[in-house]
Amino acid sequence: MIFLILSIISSASLFVIFRVIHKYGLRNFDVIIINYIIASILGYAISDYDLNIFPLYNNPWFPYAIIIGILFVIMFVLIARSSQTAGIAITTVATKMSVIVPISFSLIYDPTDHITTLKTIGIIIALLSVFFTIYRKRGIKFDPRYLYLPAILFIGMGVVDSIIKFAQFKYIDNGASTFFSAVLFTIATITGIVTNLIQKKSFKSLTKPKTLFLGSLLGIGNFGSIYFLILALNYKINPTETLDGSIVFGLNNIGIVSLSVILGLLVFKEKLTFINWIGIALSIVAIYILSYIT
Repeated sequence: MIFLILSIISSASLFVIFRVIHKYGLRNFDVIIINYIIASILGYAISDYDLNIFPLYNNPWFPYAIIIGILFVIMFVLIARSSQTAGIAITTVATKMSVIVPISFSLIYDPTDHITTLKTIGIIIALLSVFFTIYRKRGIKFDPRYLYLPAILFIGMGVVDSIIKFAQFKYIDNGASTFFSAVLFTIATITGIVTNLIQKKSFKSLTKPKTLFLGSLLGIGNFGSIYFLILALNYKINPTETLDGSIVFGLNNIGIVSLSVILGLLVFKEKLTFINWIGIALSIVAIYILSYIT
């Protein structure tokens, strides 16, 4: 369970860092590129690999690292676009509720991940807690002309997590998780640089001290969020049994949302509505149920 907690803390830290980025008026995409570079370097630095892993394309997980790395950047661009057009509220709901996809995938694909009454109740409460926690009094306002963007995000974010689950289940043990994470972040770095070139943006802003510093912090958190998630999916309850993927994704998502909201309350003095507090209370119930199952 420690790996799941570390994944949640790593992911929630991104929320704080992005708020600081916004405060200083830095270009998000510049920080994102630095973030991927640092995450890649960190992965290579701590991975225990030998020359047998080369050439990379001979590794069965390599195609999945390419797909995930490219999707990371695409999803970021879509989140920015959707927030600006469809609306921040509907975009937030779409990205957070996308956890339904990897949960469903894990239940269908993983033969060891079984549906039980208690698990179903826990997952339903978890999904309700996520929605209530991110709900705002102003409601979910959106421009219907751009509704396709949050719809794509809902599917896309869910697909990314599902591919991670598939790659972990089929090919990635704890020994390969670090190097796998490093490779997919390298792919994301290349994709980000190419995207910047296509958009004809200058690379000068990448060297700003604040961009480098916050990008480095973001990279550490980003790497941890993926690396520890894979370790949590690989974690063995006993010598023959791992944690169910549906439970890992459920706990991970409500943990990230709840911790992010609490950090917003404590660090940025954000106001929480009564419905938000209900969401946090439900998240505690869901965490208890899903943790009890394990």
